[in-house]
Amino acid sequence: MLAAMELKETRYEVVDQIATITLNRPEAMNALTARMGHELVSNLERADGDDDVRVVIVTGEGEKAYCAGADISGGESGFVGEGTAERVRLGDYRDGGGQITLAIHRMRKPVIAAINGHAVGIGITMTLAMDMRVVADDAKIGFVFARRGIVPEAASSFFLTRIVGISKAAELCYTGRVFPATAEKDSGLFNYVVPRSEVLAKANELAREIAENTSGVSIALSRAMLWHGLAVDDPETAHLIDSKCVLWTSSNADAAEGVMSFLEKRKPEFKLSPSRDMPEFYPWWVAPKV
Repeated sequence: MLAAMELKETRYEVVDQIATITLNRPEAMNALTARMGHELVSNLERADGDDDVRVVIVTGEGEKAYCAGADISGGESGFVGEGTAERVRLGDYRDGGGQITLAIHRMRKPVIAAINGHAVGIGITMTLAMDMRVVADDAKIGFVFARRGIVPEAASSFFLTRIVGISKAAELCYTGRVFPATAEKDSGLFNYVVPRSEVLAKANELAREIAENTSGVSIALSRAMLWHGLAVDDPETAHLIDSKCVLWTSSNADAAEGVMSFLEKRKPEFKLSPSRDMPEFYPWWVAPKV
């Protein structure tokens, strides 16, 4: 991965425990290149390993677009690059968009998409693994893959159906239409649809509410419970996982601080760290090595 000082197509900054990652190719409407994808994954991993970061926001530079999709200025090879057919034949090709969304999925920190403008193709699918999406009311959104002769990527077949349901996901993907964000304000695709000038402020408001009032370890476990709970077979399985997490958190210092801060009518000062203090059974969804 690229080191932070080598960033050329993204920016990374941390203020008050909130890391903001900015897609930074405004002259190209922040279209995703291979380099931008690598930088984005590197930034996400950096934020997840930093105890001074509680929440991550991903946004785009410029007044027009969050991300206009993959940079296909190179022509027909623009989606996947030269030499990919051979890699597919050998069975070792991995979709670059999926590497971004899986990096997000592996995180212990919540990620908020501040979609400050148009988001098409990977521009919208990369946000589906994020926990919340705040979008500009004049943004144009599109799952346009079928209109380009390809298919949805970035593990969006997993994420999109779980966010909006199979029928709505089918409509968005099969038509490939570009639609105003306001058209899906009630579908669950977006948490908030706000004026463009308010997108980043709203995302920061959500991030501050999390950073200032909650336990980082509680959020990391809650995030895992919610996302990986989508794959469990029945509520009994979820109940067993919940019970482990409730018992473990209840016996630790952050729970005591949560109770005392409530009784003393003050903001909590949680001390446990998601990078050091997770329970021994985390991650419970990974099969033990033999």
